Amino acid sequence: MSALIIIAAITLFALYLGVRAKRGHDMSLEQWTVGGRSFGTAFVFLLMAGEIYTTFTFLGGSGFAYGKGAPVYYILAYGTLAYILSYWMLPPIWRYAKNHRLVSQPHFFARKYESPALGTLVALVGVAALIPYLVLQLKGLGIIVATASYGAISSTAAVWIGACVVTAYVIVSGVRGSAWNSVVKDLLILAIVLFLGIYLPLHYYGGFSDMFHAIDAARPGFLTFPAKGSSVTWFQSTVLLTALGFFMWPHTFGSIFTAKDERIFRRNAMVLPLYQLILLFVFFVGFAATLKVPGLKGGDIDLSLFRLSLQTFDPWFVGVIGAAGILTALVPGSMILTSASTLLANDVYRGMVSRKASDATVAKLARFLVPVVALVAVGFTLQGGETIVALLLMGYSFVTQLFPAVICSLRPHNRATKQGAFCGILAGVAVVAVTTTMHLSIGQLMPFLPDALKDINIGFLALAVNIIVFAAVSAVTQTRPVEQTHASVN
Repeated sequence: MSALIIIAAITLFALYLGVRAKRGHDMSLEQWTVGGRSFGTAFVFLLMAGEIYTTFTFLGGSGFAYGKGAPVYYILAYGTLAYILSYWMLPPIWRYAKNHRLVSQPHFFARKYESPALGTLVALVGVAALIPYLVLQLKGLGIIVATASYGAISSTAAVWIGACVVTAYVIVSGVRGSAWNSVVKDLLILAIVLFLGIYLPLHYYGGFSDMFHAIDAARPGFLTFPAKGSSVTWFQSTVLLTALGFFMWPHTFGSIFTAKDERIFRRNAMVLPLYQLILLFVFFVGFAATLKVPGLKGGDIDLSLFRLSLQTFDPWFVGVIGAAGILTALVPGSMILTSASTLLANDVYRGMVSRKASDATVAKLARFLVPVVALVAVGFTLQGGETIVALLLMGYSFVTQLFPAVICSLRPHNRATKQGAFCGILAGVAVVAVTTTMHLSIGQLMPFLPDALKDINIGFLALAVNIIVFAAVSAVTQTRPVEQTHASVN
């Protein structure tokens, strides 16, 4: 009962804080989607850090460490690499967005390439990627509440309650609700993760070194990369692929627009890689559980953190852990809902149906679409399916297809064309869809490759096809300067 009370209290507090964030602000389209471009270093930091500490980290990170061992370190590496890229990449994106009053990622593409059709395509790709990401958050929420409440609330009921709470404050406050809840979420999750990552190895093994020695003795090779599958090649390619796609998520890209100053991104780029180190403590929890909670298979590996916590702590503290976990679902979930509904209203509806629609009309439609998107995500969540990490990697393969067009658009003299960008993204997404649906790997498609290359992340095939098509179509469709001819003088 004590665990349930704490979980309910935090959920209600998140709802209150999210709704209260509206106070003093007229929720125009710009305020609702990008906070009026008024966020300082702290809020932008927390919105971007929200990408690190989600249910993916809380459950998927510990679950991946529990189930896979050494390959889990890709989660630590890709965010760090992405933040280094952000030092140079984000300021010019912010400057362009501010000058043109942009409110969404597809808006950026449509203006840069002077193509509403390209903006609509990017919006559809974004929604296709965001749905599994939102499913990931709701799936994690169901696991957390059902486990932390000792079964008093079922996973299904938790998913519905969480979806209702986040829908309510997104409709009222938009991105401001996400920003205020992210403050509470990060403070609570940091305290919990640090405590669990230090206490559990010490409690069960006597220390970190003893824990790893015990795991290596019981499961030889578990702490090293396997020769096949999640090998070093898989690790390197997955780190690079996900780093390139990190800021291509529509909600993360949109968080760039909320800043009031471009220097914020360079400050954050220096601090956020250090913030990533907290992830190590999540991994330590998963490693601690490998010998103390044996036998979890498939999607159940995501339960490792809570299974170990249940047998270690009193119910009230399990409730605190559960409350922190709930916020890791609600905060990113609210950002995703805001972005997905904005994409559909501002970039699909206004791009395809009514280009003359006013901002007020689009804002109203975006709010209307919030519960629609939430219902779709709930439907997919309750169907079951992949593990949390698998869901995220699928979404990354989609959004990474936007990277080549973004980078080319930042060049002073962009020779890429709107036709090239459109065809490249379309080709890359088609490859992702086919390979994901058919569960294909590079090794299956190209059995003639050396074994070391067969484990390359399949997303790279899609990215390679994208770049080739992008470059070829751009070369064919470039407008050539008119050559000046001089009449010969007789």
